[in-house]
Amino acid sequence: MAGFFSKLKAKAERKELGKDASGVRMIVGLGNPGKEYERTRHNVGFDVVDVFARQYGIEVKKKKFGGIVGDGLVGETKVLVVKPQKYMNLSGQVVATAVGFYRLPIDNIIVVTDDMALEPGRIRLRAKGSAGGHNGLSDIANKLSSQDYARLRVGIGRSEYIIGRDYVLGRPTADEKDLIDEAVARSKEALFCWVNEGIEPAMNKYNVR
Repeated sequence: MAGFFSKLKAKAERKELGKDASGVRMIVGLGNPGKEYERTRHNVGFDVVDVFARQYGIEVKKKKFGGIVGDGLVGETKVLVVKPQKYMNLSGQVVATAVGFYRLPIDNIIVVTDDMALEPGRIRLRAKGSAGGHNGLSDIANKLSSQDYARLRVGIGRSEYIIGRDYVLGRPTADEKDLIDEAVARSKEALFCWVNEGIEPAMNKYNVR
């Protein structure tokens, strides 16, 4: 009986997002949970989706799938925002569970994350591709059994003096922060474009710097 009611509840939640959620877009921001990681370079994915959600009045606070989620309309499109609350390299199960629950096509997903290979201030969208050494993207690809999901990478740069783990878990300098804040603002615009026009137009418009 409990299983029956669980299925009814799941069906009702899917219906709230639209018929089989086939038209829903899911935006996943990657980061590490906890105040000690707030505003670190590695948490820029959280920062982007927070700014995006505020812009469109989406409250990301419901605990679900091992993350916190929220949904709302962006233009005329229903959008689901997900912030996994596992550590970065365990993000995949959260994403896979949400995708399975709402029966989302993989083309309807975009993941926002930091990228050491890009200078601070730059962003880069891709329709699919390898994880490029990013543990969060690698775990998502593993749990989805696919690398064919869109991603938005936000540049954080790298340091020749600080090892990678310490660098990404550190907070940016004042100069870096200004550049990263600009990138976060552009990322919000790029996500709006992706939601309403798709990945190719978003790439053409925002992969320019």
